[in-house]
Amino acid sequence: MAPPNSIQTHSALATATLLALCACTGENATQRTTRLTADAIDIPTQWRATPATTQTTPDHLAQWWQRFNDPALDQLITYALHNNPGLRTALSRIAEARARYGTTRATLLPTLNTRGAATRTYHRNHTSDTAAYNNTYTAALDATWEIDLFGKNHATLNAAAAEHAQTLENYHAAQVSLAAEIAEAYTTLRATETQHRIVEQTLENRRQTTGLAQFREQVGQGTSLDTAQATTALDQTQALLPTLQNDIAQSRNRLALLTGKKPGDIDPLLITRNTPHIPAPPQNLALGIPAQTLRQRPDVRAAEHALHATAHRLDAAEREALPSLNLNGSIGIEALKKGSFLSPEATIGTLAAGLVAPVFEGGRIRQNINIHTEQQAQALLAYEETLLTALAEVENALIGIQHITTRLSTLRTAHAAATTATQLAAHQYQAGQSDITTLLETQRNQLSIEEQLTTTTAQQTIAHIHLYKALGGGWTPPSVITPN
Repeated sequence: MAPPNSIQTHSALATATLLALCACTGENATQRTTRLTADAIDIPTQWRATPATTQTTPDHLAQWWQRFNDPALDQLITYALHNNPGLRTALSRIAEARARYGTTRATLLPTLNTRGAATRTYHRNHTSDTAAYNNTYTAALDATWEIDLFGKNHATLNAAAAEHAQTLENYHAAQVSLAAEIAEAYTTLRATETQHRIVEQTLENRRQTTGLAQFREQVGQGTSLDTAQATTALDQTQALLPTLQNDIAQSRNRLALLTGKKPGDIDPLLITRNTPHIPAPPQNLALGIPAQTLRQRPDVRAAEHALHATAHRLDAAEREALPSLNLNGSIGIEALKKGSFLSPEATIGTLAAGLVAPVFEGGRIRQNINIHTEQQAQALLAYEETLLTALAEVENALIGIQHITTRLSTLRTAHAAATTATQLAAHQYQAGQSDITTLLETQRNQLSIEEQLTTTTAQQTIAHIHLYKALGGGWTPPSVITPN
């Protein structure tokens, strides 16, 4: 058996070795995450597709929808940001993450417990035929505390803080998506209403054409074929209305759902006596450099916080192999009479400290480290994918705006020509200089171009909405207390 001083020497050497290993582990979790995020991808300095109207100084993106100058759209998004069930669920997740942080933080503090007891014993002496009763009263306060020697518990606490921050950014990302979804649904509604108005105007023109064809047939200047062709075109146009009315009703119900309202609750806001119009995008874009966009996007920040959390949990797993120091203490009183509780002789106390280190655990710690290492690798890949997705979404939106703007210019020219052609064909048919087929064809062409023009105008607005979403606009910090 080794002498006591030898045992103490070996224990001191073991502790010193562990301390040295801990000091030589290299970069900590924060430093490692900073290096990983910096090396993730090469962020370009400028966007590849930049329209000539783009401002080099980015505008404030928090309430980008106000740049469309549509009060109904502003009101809808305000409703949604306050009432949408999905956002309220995200807020609940923030509160849950804050509570988890609180429970993790509690592990760093001592645990105090109280206990008390009263015992009465009975003893009978058969020799003397006497009986005696003994009363014992005890009360104590016990304390236990795990000293976080090597920072394992602090690393777990840092992971919980990063996860709380991630839930907060997920809430911001939900705000971004919701604002864009509301704006897109509203634009689709106004485009469908515009289509409905165009069809109604076309119906009126075709009713006049059908009436003229019937009149010409009656006076012998036309044929029954002309009347039948005009009637067919009229009925075909009439058949477009039910589908458009169905789409309008469903679009209104969708907006009610997104704003947390029942179907019909927001109809007074949506139904207008004026001519419906598609929200017009601003002339100049609020666009910053790529690096600034990535800082603005909450989904990118959420992915970064997720990476921080996995790094801290890996740090905690690595430190689990190091020893832990537990302190246990107790102070209390023990007396034979209640009146003796305050007597100094009744006070008892204990204090113990223990240093515990794992020796054999079947490879559990190593496998746990491997698990967290892979989770950190997965979080890094998810972060890189989020960065690439963000850059691609902005580029796609810019490209879409460019091509849609060109298409819109061409359609406007075509619409002007089609309107002129329809007017000329109507005059010539009334004068008997052309047949009804020419008039119906020009009306059909005009309706088709007007439908394309309406759709493309809506697509231009939606492309701007996608751009503002890709830039990370549409969120404001909520009234949420972050953990200290």
